[in-house]
Amino acid sequence: MSDLYIAAGGGGDPVGTLIAARTLTADPANTADVPLIATYAWERPEVDPTAGPLGERDFGGLVHEGGGIGAGGFAAFTPATRARPPAGSTMPALAGDLPARLLLLDPARGLSALSRQIGAMAEAAGGRIHIVDIGGDILTHGNEPDLCSPFGDALTLAACHLTGIPTTVHIAGPGLDGEIGEQPLLERLAGSHPLVPDRVAAAAAARALAWHPSEASALWAAAIHGARGTVRAVNNVIRLTEVSPRLYPLPLPEAIGHNPVARALVDEQPATLAAAADLSHRLTGIPGLASERTRTPRQEPPAGGIAFLDRDVAMKTLRETADGADHVTLRHAARALGLTWTDIPALRAALTTDTPLLRLT
Repeated sequence: MSDLYIAAGGGGDPVGTLIAARTLTADPANTADVPLIATYAWERPEVDPTAGPLGERDFGGLVHEGGGIGAGGFAAFTPATRARPPAGSTMPALAGDLPARLLLLDPARGLSALSRQIGAMAEAAGGRIHIVDIGGDILTHGNEPDLCSPFGDALTLAACHLTGIPTTVHIAGPGLDGEIGEQPLLERLAGSHPLVPDRVAAAAAARALAWHPSEASALWAAAIHGARGTVRAVNNVIRLTEVSPRLYPLPLPEAIGHNPVARALVDEQPATLAAAADLSHRLTGIPGLASERTRTPRQEPPAGGIAFLDRDVAMKTLRETADGADHVTLRHAARALGLTWTDIPALRAALTTDTPLLRLT
């Protein structure tokens, strides 16, 4: 018997969710135990220029179980899966580089259908559900000034509640997504007894972190490996503290009790994804299906591309854009140098770093 792990917000959350799964499993040394990780294909605009979230119809090469999503089953990614243009997705590559089975959460048919998908996945896993949120915005009260993307997390909470399957919510790295501060989250997590993943658990995600533009999962992995201090991310500066490596569990009802959008979704059970997104918009003022709000301007790319990148010049540029931070994320580094997220592996090689963050001091 195993459990189902759900990456609450999509994007890079499956990377951190793997670390959590390795931490929570009964035998973390048993690397042959491949967790089932369900995730939205809901990514940053530089990865997917469409509105998102992507669903079953947006991919070719998915593996269908139980007749597929339309028949009450679900779909899984493989390295051969491809997003249909103009959509883009990192999920097929993650399916190749994460030692996990990656399943698609498709909310296109609404909350009830999403709940049935999750139920089918949990039945296939044979166990309970673990929701993993990197950073903690799943515990939003809906009025935090830096809140950017509350809808997906709330939809996950509500859908899991409707399954009736025992579910635990896990907050990884409080505050690392830059949406709710560490201290308010610790107050909301009072009474929870955290785990601290070890470096072996974090190392399981190393292949994916070598190229993925995730920031929150990269910050959590770096904190587990011992990084501390300030980090310049794309939209803000994050502080890594002694709290940052921790993984906090709490019961699903308690998490829903914090989240007004999740409570309203459970109460109203809107019939369509659009109606659910409108409900979230009414309660938070943030469009439920809007793209990430980007505030960092792009720089001019290096002449000749990354092959001609001068390391000293690049480091000088990054220090100038870092707002005095001790580290920068590789996603921020790529943007600041006028590169794209697909340049991250070459950028890591050019800057001679093999860690999830680039240290500046």
